[in-house]
Amino acid sequence: MATQKYIPALKYHWLTKLYDPILDLTMPERKIKSYLIEKADFKPEQRVLDFGCGSLTLSILAKQTHPATEFVGVDVDEKILNIAREKGRQEGANVPVIRYDGSVLPFKDSSFDHVMSSLVFHHLTTEQKASALAEIKRVLKPSGQLHIADFGLPANMFQRVGFYLIQFLDGFKTTTGSVKGVLPDLIFRAGFFCKEIKLFKTAFGTVRLTKSFITN
Repeated sequence: MATQKYIPALKYHWLTKLYDPILDLTMPERKIKSYLIEKADFKPEQRVLDFGCGSLTLSILAKQTHPATEFVGVDVDEKILNIAREKGRQEGANVPVIRYDGSVLPFKDSSFDHVMSSLVFHHLTTEQKASALAEIKRVLKPSGQLHIADFGLPANMFQRVGFYLIQFLDGFKTTTGSVKGVLPDLIFRAGFFCKEIKLFKTAFGTVRLTKSFITN
């Protein structure tokens, strides 16, 4: 099956190797991801999927605080997965990463206790968001949880202005839904109860954290 068209982490493949340094300089990445991990409350022996794992920062942080939990990363971008593999080796984190086609997740039904995702969904069109959420629900156990940190409805005018740079980089087709705050409704439509647990005001817009549970 052909891989669906996707937007690289910083729009252009030649910028992929700069993803981590740029994020470190411009975003409170560690603070956001640490909060997501804290509120997810992963348990030993649980299995967690990092959807759109990118350079693996989220999974490495999670593995450091929850060494007895199994983490698996999945992404469509082979270039950033190569960075993730090397980063995982350097950090001594046993987190396998898998490339998939952007359509069907390469896992059986009810394979995971949690799915987590950070700064991924604004790269997807509304249709891709809905499709990804359906696949996430499929691979989650009935008692599973979904944790997302991503750009959403701006908290104020300044946050809206800051998000224009993200839209310039990632394209208005995918990010317009984010700025309109469509993700919680899409999560609900996919069969989850969705609750916002925190927002972070950043230089480039408002990052909203949600925690969701399967309802049907």
